[in-house]
Amino acid sequence: MVSRGFVFFIFLLAGIAPGYAAEEPDMAAKLNDYPTEARADYVFGCMATNGQDRMTLQRCSCSIDVIASILPYEKYERAETVLSLQLATGEKMSAFKTMHMATEIVAEMRRAQAEAEMVCF
Repeated sequence: MVSRGFVFFIFLLAGIAPGYAAEEPDMAAKLNDYPTEARADYVFGCMATNGQDRMTLQRCSCSIDVIASILPYEKYERAETVLSLQLATGEKMSAFKTMHMATEIVAEMRRAQAEAEMVCF
């Protein structure tokens, strides 16, 4: 049985995935602006949370591909930075937990993650 995530990934590569059609000639470059290290880091974290089997590997790989199709790497990197700063303690770091701009950056990434979860899991 072929998973929905795998089928979506094949369609995404072909440029015919619903909602992700490649209308611009440089769409492949936009989809591949995430460094391999960032993709691998996401997949490792996803698998640590969801399981260590082949199916989870496929789903987590699909998930970062969907996120990359929605969110440019620059925004993803900012959101990851804000999230790591939110984990820090201290008065100076508390601004990252309540500042509107910081919460919007994280919310945009969370929306991309939610869409990826719907598609891949």
